[in-house]
Amino acid sequence: MPLSGTSACPRRCADCRLRAAHAFKPVSPQELAFIESFRSGSALAPAGSAIISEQNPNGKLFTLYAGWAFRYKTLSDGRRQILNFLLPGDIIGLQQEFADGPSHGVEALTDAALCVFPRDGLWELFRRFPSLGYDLTWLAAREEGMVDENLLTTGRRNATERLAMLLIHLYRRAERLGLVQDGSMAFPINQQHIADALGLSLVHTNKTLRRLQQLGLHELKGGQLSLLNPKALHRIADYYDLPMRKVPML
Repeated sequence: MPLSGTSACPRRCADCRLRAAHAFKPVSPQELAFIESFRSGSALAPAGSAIISEQNPNGKLFTLYAGWAFRYKTLSDGRRQILNFLLPGDIIGLQQEFADGPSHGVEALTDAALCVFPRDGLWELFRRFPSLGYDLTWLAAREEGMVDENLLTTGRRNATERLAMLLIHLYRRAERLGLVQDGSMAFPINQQHIADALGLSLVHTNKTLRRLQQLGLHELKGGQLSLLNPKALHRIADYYDLPMRKVPML
């Protein structure tokens, strides 16, 4: 089921179109009823707005229902490191629960719709539904794995390998969500976002993207991304295309 576009979260979790997608683990009727009672509301975040301000904890958890976002940290001089990109179904704000204050910011990359949960309800979730608690633990471990991969990318891969890795990883994640149609996907990430995610200068990012496109490996045009030679990109990035398992969603 394609999840393109941004729409408000449904009032009832039973009407959630994300849960009908192949990408996510099913939950029991009892678990779904608890998730609905746990949810405190929904929110819309315009593109460019803060979902979580870097220095202003808000005591909330979010599930990204539609749209894109990214998690980041900045230095005092304004230099920014994008830690990872967030797609529909991803949970936002879990790290704040275990840190002494906000450890990062989250910005809406496109217009985004979010389901909102109070963080102080987590104990009840773990107490009543250990299976959902395990799912949250799994999601936290998955997030750590993504950060590990990003550290490897920025620390050891060269610029061409970094770009290839980013394009493949985001394409495969979007494909699993049904966001790839006829070999193409909406790609709202600009070159500054890519530079901030990969630790490259804007000039180096531009040159490397053009080099990959001239080699016929991908096409990035009009906000759409197509992988023209994914096997070559896989080899360049040293990317292992393992089957993606179904993931939990709060």
